[in-house]
Amino acid sequence: MKIISVKDIVRKDVPIYYRRLYSGIAVLELIKKPVDVRIDFSIEQKPTGQKEILVTLIDTVDYPLVPLMSELKKHIGDLDSKGSLPD
Repeated sequence: MKIISVKDIVRKDVPIYYRRLYSGIAVLELIKKPVDVRIDFSIEQKPTGQKEILVTLIDTVDYPLVPLMSELKKHIGDLDSKGSLPD
């Protein structure tokens, strides 16, 4: 399993300044073929300075969820640290 990209990212309007909600499409490579999966994710800034990333899969995926969610959180965290997410 490999995460190729997260595309069509749209930020949802939330009045809470320390929580950002997004929706998008994760492009995953599962068993040598790309699969598009709709996702919702949030990034919340904790009082300690840590960021908590939560991911929800909208579509079903025929792959173990624990490694998939771990890789998605890592990829989204990388996008956030690079400033690639929409404001």
